Amino acid sequence: MTKYILMVLTGAVSYGILSSFVKLAYGYGYHSAEIAFLQALLGALLLLGVWGVSGKPNASRSQIPLLLVAGAAIGAATFLYYLSVKYIPASVAIVLLMQFTWFSLLLEWLFFRKRPLLSEGIITVVILAGSILASGLLSQEPFLLSLRGVFIVLCASVVYALYIVINSRADKATSWQAKSAWMMIGSAVAIFLMNFHSLVFENHFGLGLLKWGVFLAFFGTVLPPILFAIGMPKIGASTSGLVLTAELPVAVLTAHFLLKEPISFPQLMGIALMLGSLIALNRVTRQKH
Repeated sequence: MTKYILMVLTGAVSYGILSSFVKLAYGYGYHSAEIAFLQALLGALLLLGVWGVSGKPNASRSQIPLLLVAGAAIGAATFLYYLSVKYIPASVAIVLLMQFTWFSLLLEWLFFRKRPLLSEGIITVVILAGSILASGLLSQEPFLLSLRGVFIVLCASVVYALYIVINSRADKATSWQAKSAWMMIGSAVAIFLMNFHSLVFENHFGLGLLKWGVFLAFFGTVLPPILFAIGMPKIGASTSGLVLTAELPVAVLTAHFLLKEPISFPQLMGIALMLGSLIALNRVTRQKH
């Protein structure tokens, strides 16, 4: 059991380190569109290879469009998230991105009439309170954070919540190899269409960018799905949801040690409050379903 918990934990850690390395890539002159596109493209190629080697059957014709739309959503969310760290600290970006946990509840209520439980509403309020502390707003000068960056990452959070809602409607019988490959194809296409001009006329494609792309593709689109596919069925949904919350402190700590972003005591308290709330929300949601 410990081995499978470590697999899921490694996947969460892989996601947590991404934003800091993207911010480092900005220092070499690369921009968010080419970074996100190359990550998605290389990830799609690698996952297609994994799928081919596995010999698993294709998804059904009715499922492929849904998987492509889900992939487009995760691609758009990734691009917007990477773009946001250009304007705000990576530690703040991950805190705001984690709002997808209650955005997804809101979307299910709006589109599928699944009204949130009272306990989910209370936990959401606690998450918001923890987010205010974790973002550092109370320890910084007013309006020090870029409103543009905050808006962009909140848009990423909403789109990511949309991905979660769409993915929950996908056929559970489809193999993770086929599902991951199709979604990453949709992700690459969406990012390309969103940034057609900059990718065609203002790119820096070359060996330098390729190194960043390979690194981000491996840790962002290949390794986590494989580890989750192996580990999650063994440890169960509740334990998986608990372990996945490690992405938040990993992202904040990576930004602190790699980018020298400061962390105040109120931020640490806010992170702890968010982690507890996310774990509680995961358990309540699992019990409801």
